[in-house]
Amino acid sequence: MQVAPFWTACSFRLVTRQGRSPKLELMRCNEIQHKYITVQGLKLHVADIGTGSNVVVFLHGFPEIWYSWRHQMIALARAGFRAIAPDYRGYGLSDSPPQPDKTSYRDLVSDLLGILDSLAIPKVFLIAKDFGPRPAYTFALLHPERVLGVVTMGVSYVPPGPRAFEKLLPEGFYISRWQEPGRAEADFGRLDAKTVVRNVYILFSRSEIPIAAENQEIMDLVDPSTPLPPWFTEEDLAAYGALYEKSGFQTALQVPYRALREDPGITDPIVKAPALFIMGGKDYVNKFPGMEDYINSGKVKQFVPKLEIVFLPEGTHFVQEQSPEEVNQLIITFLGKHI
Repeated sequence: MQVAPFWTACSFRLVTRQGRSPKLELMRCNEIQHKYITVQGLKLHVADIGTGSNVVVFLHGFPEIWYSWRHQMIALARAGFRAIAPDYRGYGLSDSPPQPDKTSYRDLVSDLLGILDSLAIPKVFLIAKDFGPRPAYTFALLHPERVLGVVTMGVSYVPPGPRAFEKLLPEGFYISRWQEPGRAEADFGRLDAKTVVRNVYILFSRSEIPIAAENQEIMDLVDPSTPLPPWFTEEDLAAYGALYEKSGFQTALQVPYRALREDPGITDPIVKAPALFIMGGKDYVNKFPGMEDYINSGKVKQFVPKLEIVFLPEGTHFVQEQSPEEVNQLIITFLGKHI
C-alpha cells in the first residue's frame, strides 16, 4: 500500500514541477487522507477518513468519483465510523486498466475485495449510487460474509438479466447512445472534460430521461448557458473536471454502459443483507418503464427482503450531494440499527 501525501483540499489544481510530470493536488477537505492500494496490478486511489472497526465503503456512479461522497464521508467519520471511498479502475486518480474496453463489473467487485483484504477489513457496510448498486449488490451476493448492510441511491436492486427498459425507450436514449462504440467518444470529444461533466450533471439533475432526437447528440441536449444545479458549485465542477482530464472517459463508457449485459455469474439473486434504498422523487430514473411499479408495488423486496425504501420528494439523481444532511441522517440511522 502506498500512502499519498496528506492532502489539504477537496478541489483540485494541476501542479507542474521542474523536471517532474504534472500532478493533481487537492486544495481543501483536510480531514480526508488519500492512499494508493495495488490490486490486480493497478494502483487504486482510496480516500479514507475516520477510525475504528465500523467501516463504510462508498461506491460512486457516473460521472462521479470519490469526491461525490465528501459530505457523507465527513459526517460518518464524525459519527464514529471509518469511511472509505475508492475511485474505480480507470476513474479519478486510479490507474486505467491496460484494456479499458474489456473492463467488467466483476473487475470492480474483485477490486473491492482486494482493497478490503489489503486494509485487513473483515466486514463493511456498502453505500452506492447510480450504477454503484450493481457491484455493491454483486459483492453482497458473492461475499455475504463480508457485508453488514447495503445502502443504495438512484437505482434500485434489479436481479441479473436483460433490462426491458432499453427495448422500450427510443433510439436516442442516452444509455443506448453511449453503448454504441465511437459515438459517445465523438460526442464528448468536441468538448473539454469539465464541460462534459457539467452537461451530464445538468441532464441527470432533471426529472426527464435524457433522450436525443435522431440527428442530435446527447451533449447537444444542454444549452451552454444553462446554470449548474444550485447545490453544485463551480469549485465542485473543477474537482470533477480535473480528474476526468486525467482519466478520460474510456473506462467510464465501458462500465457502466457497455458492460450492462455482462453475466455476473450469480445463481441465487436473493440479497440476505439488510438494505436501505434512498430515492429522489424527481430522479429521472423513476420514469424508466416499469421502474416505479417495481419499487412502489414492493416487487423489489422479493429480491431484497430486508429492504427499507425512503423517498425524498424534492430529490434528484444526485440526492447525496443535493440534500446531504437529510441523506446523512438516513444513513447514520440505518447503520446504527445494524452494527
